[in-house]
Amino acid sequence: MVTRIRQAWSRFAENRPATAQFVVFFLLSNGMTVLQLALMPVLKWLFGMTSLVDTTFQLWSVGSNTDGSPYYVFDYAAGPLPHGGGGLAYFLAVQVTLLIAQVINFFLQRNVTFKSNSSIGKAAFWYVVAYIAITLGAAAAQGLYKAPVYDLFIETWGLGGTGRRWLTSRR
Repeated sequence: MVTRIRQAWSRFAENRPATAQFVVFFLLSNGMTVLQLALMPVLKWLFGMTSLVDTTFQLWSVGSNTDGSPYYVFDYAAGPLPHGGGGLAYFLAVQVTLLIAQVINFFLQRNVTFKSNSSIGKAAFWYVVAYIAITLGAAAAQGLYKAPVYDLFIETWGLGGTGRRWLTSRR
């Protein structure tokens, strides 16, 4: 059975190399998402048992929120979730989870999907640059969409209050 699947995949990859490459990319990327979904709660739990959960982590104040309070690109209020922001413990759980998934993803995509033989140092450098830019951009963009999305789902549609408590505790 496995041999037939491999043969069928080989024929498919030979006849449609770009589509096969996309399928591998898609499967590996989604595998990394599953890894993150499994790893994040574990790391959140582990870091949550430390005093780091009670350490506020605020970095890079840029402008202000609609209520006039400072807006931080990274803003993790002290205290356990859902009433606090998870503090430095939650920030580290998020970043360590992303780091592990991205390191694995880098090597799998490079070696399996794209079968690259380019300079690993140069490729890793640009991967890190992209990772930092995307992380900073995504963190900064939260200030634009988080409050309106929370208002829509919680206030307008009445879909729970945990997020609202968390959002207001961070202001």
